[in-house]
Amino acid sequence: MKRLLSSLPLMLGMLLAACSHQGEPVKINRFEQLLFETPANQLHDALLHDSVFRSTPLLNCQPDDPDYMAYLRTFVSDPDMRYIYHKTDSLYHDLSWLEQELGTAMEKAHNLCPDIVYNHYYTLVTADFESYDTRVFCYDRDLAISIDRYALPEMKERNHFMMPAYLVNLSTREHILPDCMAAVAIDHITLPEGDLTFLDHAIYQGKILYFLDQTLPDVPEHVKIRYTPEQLDWMKQNVENVWGAFIQKQLLYSTDKSELRNLIGEGPKTNAFGDGSAPRVCDYIGWQIVKKYMDNNNVSLADLFADTDSRKILNKSQWRPGK
Repeated sequence: MKRLLSSLPLMLGMLLAACSHQGEPVKINRFEQLLFETPANQLHDALLHDSVFRSTPLLNCQPDDPDYMAYLRTFVSDPDMRYIYHKTDSLYHDLSWLEQELGTAMEKAHNLCPDIVYNHYYTLVTADFESYDTRVFCYDRDLAISIDRYALPEMKERNHFMMPAYLVNLSTREHILPDCMAAVAIDHITLPEGDLTFLDHAIYQGKILYFLDQTLPDVPEHVKIRYTPEQLDWMKQNVENVWGAFIQKQLLYSTDKSELRNLIGEGPKTNAFGDGSAPRVCDYIGWQIVKKYMDNNNVSLADLFADTDSRKILNKSQWRPGK
C-alpha cells in the first residue's frame, strides 16, 4: 500500500502530461452541408447571412452574383453531385474526431513554429476527381478540405467517378489528417528559385514528411508517405540501390523533367525499379536526409522551412544509405 501511495504522484503527473498534449479542437465549417441541405429557394439568404463562408477566397462564395447563384443551384441539383454528397456525408457527417485530432496537431505545429496559425477550417464537395493534388488547400491562414475526395472507395458503382486504384487507396479516412498537415507544411515551405533539381524535390518532400513526424507522431510511417506497408518495406530494403542509381545516372542535380517525372510523380510503382517497387522514391530519400540533418544540426523548424539550399542540407546531414 505504501508503495502504491508513493507512486500516485508520478502516475498523476503522467496522466496530466498526456492530457496536456490534447490541443483544443478546431471548428470545421461544413460548406457542403449548408449547400446540399438548404432548400434551393433559401440558399441565397443562407449564404448571404453566413459570413464565415463569405470571408475566405478559398470558397469563392458570392451570393450577390446572379451568375454564381445560378451555377450553384445547378451544381447542388445535379444528380451526380447529390450522389457524391450523400455518399460523402454518410461517411463524414460527424467530423468531431477530425476537429480534435487536427486541433492537437495544429497546437504542436504552432509550438514548433509560432507563425503557423490558421483562422478557419472548411470542408466542401468539389467532385474534382481528376487532380489528385487538390485534396486540401490553404490560403491566407484558411484551410479547406475536399472531403468527397476521401469517399472514393464508397463510389465504386459509379465507374466514371473513379480514379486509378492506387489513388483510390489513398483516398480514405486515415489520409485526411496527414493530408491536412502536409498542406500546412507546403503553405510554409520556401521553394528554391528556378528549375528544381531532383535533390530540391527530395528535400522539399523530406521537409513535409519531417513536419508530419513532429506533428503526427502516432500516425504510421506508411500512411504519412502514402505508401502501402509493402511499398515502405520495399523502399527500406532497396534504399541503397535507389540512391546508387541516382548517383550513377547523375540525377541528383538534374533538372530534366522527363528523367525526373517517374521518380517524383504519383503512381503505383517507379517504372525504373520495376513491379513491386514504391512510387515517389525521392520522397523517402528526402525524408531520411532531412531527419538526419535535423538530428545533426541545431536548426528550428522555421529555419528548415526557409532554407532553400538543398545541397547544403544534404552535406550537413551526413546521411548515407545504410548508415
